[in-house]
Amino acid sequence: MSKKLAILGAGNIGLAIARGAVARGFSPAAAVHLTKRHEEGLAALTQEGFTAGVDNGEAVREARLVLLCVLPEQVEEVVADLRGVLDAERHVLVSVVTGVSIAEIRRAAGGEVPVVRAMPNTAIVLGESMTCLSTDGADEEELREVQALFDALGSTLIIDEDLMSPATAVCACGIAFFLRAIRAASQGGIEVGFHASEALAMAAQTARGAASLLLEDGRHPEGEIDRVTTPMGCTIAGLNQMEHEGFSSALIRGIVTSAKKAGTLGGTD
Repeated sequence: MSKKLAILGAGNIGLAIARGAVARGFSPAAAVHLTKRHEEGLAALTQEGFTAGVDNGEAVREARLVLLCVLPEQVEEVVADLRGVLDAERHVLVSVVTGVSIAEIRRAAGGEVPVVRAMPNTAIVLGESMTCLSTDGADEEELREVQALFDALGSTLIIDEDLMSPATAVCACGIAFFLRAIRAASQGGIEVGFHASEALAMAAQTARGAASLLLEDGRHPEGEIDRVTTPMGCTIAGLNQMEHEGFSSALIRGIVTSAKKAGTLGGTD
């Protein structure tokens, strides 16, 4: 399998994928071709060892996996411009664009190029992303190639395409939600006596430990909560106060709201 990547759109998520792919050994930097609409910033990318330019067609010609990392409103124009370059026998088009369906992408491409949608998050640069994948046309081998890239950058889950907007809310937006929770915990730590740096380190490591209990041992959150709470103890007192203030319901409502918004960004999801 070729590990040459074309990443069209070197914004936050495109650059995170590129850096993560290199850091995790999926591709050498020179085999990752990043594109931007304007020349500003290209020199910084080449200094990192990437191939970089403004010509999407040039990037695609040498690639196997072609990643769309542009804004939803740019997809049709970008893909349509590649009609003479994309080859259904050589390329797999991978879209990380929110709200733009596989059918829309294939229609813009004007052919039968296999398309996979992927919804990663920015933790991909650390190899810790949760990425959801869906396709309605890529064969098993092509899907495995895409999955291999994102498995190198974290964990993957293959889902139906109609769940991609909810996946956006839980995984991509979810990074911000959990970061906000960690920030709030650190602010609480400051209020009870710790310096800001101490409180943030304590909150972040505690969050990592909580997630590891679930991921590494397959435990359920409520079971682990029961291990920490004791009758008339300080943990249950704090939990009950947070629930009284709407902690769980606010997070649930936030995810539902983000999922609805994600479904409107491309106009069809």
